[in-house]
Amino acid sequence: MSEQPIVFVIDDDALVRETIEDLLHSVGLQVRLFASPREFLKSARPDAPGCIVLDVRLPEQSGLDFQKDLLGTPMELPIVFITGHGDIPMSVRAMKSGAVEFLTKPFRDQDLLDAIQAAITRDRARHAEGRLVAELRRRFTSLTPREKEIMLQVVTGRLNKQIAADFHLSESRVKAHRAQIMRKMQAGSLPELVRIADRLGIATPK
Repeated sequence: MSEQPIVFVIDDDALVRETIEDLLHSVGLQVRLFASPREFLKSARPDAPGCIVLDVRLPEQSGLDFQKDLLGTPMELPIVFITGHGDIPMSVRAMKSGAVEFLTKPFRDQDLLDAIQAAITRDRARHAEGRLVAELRRRFTSLTPREKEIMLQVVTGRLNKQIAADFHLSESRVKAHRAQIMRKMQAGSLPELVRIADRLGIATPK
C-alpha cells in the first residue's frame, strides 16, 4: 500500500474544487478532483490512505445520500463535509453516519486542513487494522482442522481436561495441540489468543 495519502474532492463548483486543490497542494497533499459522486465512482481507487471532501448539496445526488451509499463498499473513505447551506439536523445526520467534520462555507483554511488530517489519520488506522486482520486470518488458515477446533474451545475458556474429554484425546495431546496453536498464531498468552479470536470474529464468552 502506498503511504502517500490522497484527498478526493467532490464538488460541482469548479472554483471551489480548484481553491481546495491549491490549498492542499500547498501543504504537500495529493488531490483528485471530481464534479459529482458518479464521476468519483468511475475512477480507480488507489490502495492508499485518504479521505473525501464532499459537498452536501450536489445536482445529481446529495452528499448525505452518497455517504450512505458508500458505507461498506471498497470506495468507503472518511468524509469531511463542506456546505454553504448547512443546518443542525443535516450536520447531526452526517456525524452519526461517521463523518469526520461538517464545515459551513466560508470556513477557515486551517479548519479544513485539520479535518482532513484527522480523516487521513482515521483511514491510516483502518488500513493498519485491515492488514493486521488479514495476517491473523493467514495464521488461522495455517492451523489444521483439529487445531482450529481446539482453538475454538481454548478461547471460550475450556480446560485441557474438558477438551480432552470432548475430543477423546489425552491431556498431553491437547497440550501439544495448544502449544502448536500458540506458535502458529504467534500468541504469547491465552489473553492474547482471545484477543486474536475477537479480531477474527471467532465466538468467545459474552
